[in-house]
Amino acid sequence: MIRTIAYPRAALIGNPSDGYYGKTIAFVFKNFTAQVELEESAHLHIIPCNRDRMVFNSAKEIVEEVQEFGYYGGVRLVKGAIEVFYNYSAARGHTLHSKNFTIRYSTNIPHRLGLAGSSAIVTAVMKSLMQFYQFDIPKPVLANLILSVEKDELNIGAGLQDRVAQVYSQPVYMDFDKAIMDSQGYGNYVPFDKDMLPPLYLAYRENLSEGSEVTHNDLAARYARGDADVLDAIEQWKDLTVEVWSKLQKDDKDIAGLINRNFDIRNSTIQVSSGNKQLVQAARAAGASAKFTGSGGAIIGTYENEEMYNRLTGEMNKIGAVVIKPDIA
Repeated sequence: MIRTIAYPRAALIGNPSDGYYGKTIAFVFKNFTAQVELEESAHLHIIPCNRDRMVFNSAKEIVEEVQEFGYYGGVRLVKGAIEVFYNYSAARGHTLHSKNFTIRYSTNIPHRLGLAGSSAIVTAVMKSLMQFYQFDIPKPVLANLILSVEKDELNIGAGLQDRVAQVYSQPVYMDFDKAIMDSQGYGNYVPFDKDMLPPLYLAYRENLSEGSEVTHNDLAARYARGDADVLDAIEQWKDLTVEVWSKLQKDDKDIAGLINRNFDIRNSTIQVSSGNKQLVQAARAAGASAKFTGSGGAIIGTYENEEMYNRLTGEMNKIGAVVIKPDIA
């Protein structure tokens, strides 16, 4: 039995510029996991989990599931990962052995809250396939392949930073400069020690669940037509990332103002729902900094001490939000 895991991702600064030749810093955290189990079998068998069920007790139950998980579960992610892995190995002249396998996945990552739960499933599948077929893929290339499963095969709007953080499984500074991407096919990625980071919290509300494509597809369309506001925002997010990275390397963990600025730029550029704004406002009311971890539904920020963290928890409880301290990988 091969068992692999991948973790949710939180973007510390710079998002959402990773799909637009920007710069970001992100990490994965171990409070939640996506897990894959794979074992040899007579036929290739994909076992669905509870997010892929086809039997319901009522129409109301179907509606509730769609509201929570969307119309598609994880089986399409597993299929897409297998296809991309197979095509990549074939294109490299690597003949895979003919043994078949049974594969199943499970995940407890809060769904559709900007925590990269889908790419965590794909990452875990890719890791299991590399073990089963004894075929290693370099980390920067693997991140590209994981992105292609969602973006190219399944037409899900996304950027690279989620996959980079999940493949390296530690905090990473990422530079997606166009010249670098064009020359080597991926960005410059600098993994670093989690001790360089200040105390961080993460808060989310499950009733804000929304597919990341809602944000990404609109942003991509505006970027493609040269929207001045979007282009300016991306440049500002780049600058914020460079400034945060410079501070962290000097052991300066005072980045609260830069985190707040990241959200403020986003709020002035991209439509943010009232529920998501309420998350940020509640955090700032407690004195903490706040920005989105991804596309929305969850926020990340810094806090100064336990007293502030307790205030933060109290403010979040008022709006039905969960607060955790991320166990950074």
